[in-house]
Amino acid sequence: MTTSLITGATAGIGAAFARRLAADGHDLVLVARDAVRLGESAAELREQHGVAVEVLQADLASDGGITAVENRLRESGLPPVDVLVNNAGFGHRGRYLEVPLSDELRMLTVHCEAVLRLTSAAAQGMRERGRGSVVNVASVAAFMPRGTYAASKAWVVRFTQGAALDLRGSGVRFLALCPGFVRTEFHQRAGMQPDRLPAWAWLDADKVVAAGLRDLARGRVVSVPDARYKVAVGLARHLPPGLFGAVSTGAGRKYDPKT
Repeated sequence: MTTSLITGATAGIGAAFARRLAADGHDLVLVARDAVRLGESAAELREQHGVAVEVLQADLASDGGITAVENRLRESGLPPVDVLVNNAGFGHRGRYLEVPLSDELRMLTVHCEAVLRLTSAAAQGMRERGRGSVVNVASVAAFMPRGTYAASKAWVVRFTQGAALDLRGSGVRFLALCPGFVRTEFHQRAGMQPDRLPAWAWLDADKVVAAGLRDLARGRVVSVPDARYKVAVGLARHLPPGLFGAVSTGAGRKYDPKT
């Protein structure tokens, strides 16, 4: 039986991964901060799909939380994790120098340190077994020069590409999943107003997961779900950073949650 561990598993893209992988017959390890929501999610998935579901309460902004998940990934007495989904993450309302440095560092811990440490803990055993998959949830923001959030997601993409190259031929597959705007709790938690964005900009979490898993099966390392965002990434790669920065700053003002 395949076992998948998902961080940030009780909402949004993480919950969509949990639903899809459970429907595919995977046993699950759900990781999140809220013990009550973890229990509710686990009970629902067990009832609907008949799979085994472990829960692990952990805050990946803390060293102790990351260590707890590392220990589960390395635990030899429990079913090995065959699929790791590093999905936990958050954003801030405000531009660079408007957000307290302590909050920026907390975000980097979740987006970069936790992803590095958990991927390393999982990939070691996967390489020894000759199989396994790691999905690191990034963002189309990774391709755009827009502050610390985008920079952290750019790191996720480059790290995933480097790991895939270094472990090529080992049986371990890697994917950086880079969605655009997805209807989740992300924006509310960041204090943003998602209703300021046009309807066409939004993606469905279940469709994003389906597209990512298809790309993983095809051997792709970077997945940008939806043709609209593929075009946006293509433009971002070719526009001069200064010009793109001016365009995106204008858009940011249009949808500024403080206006």
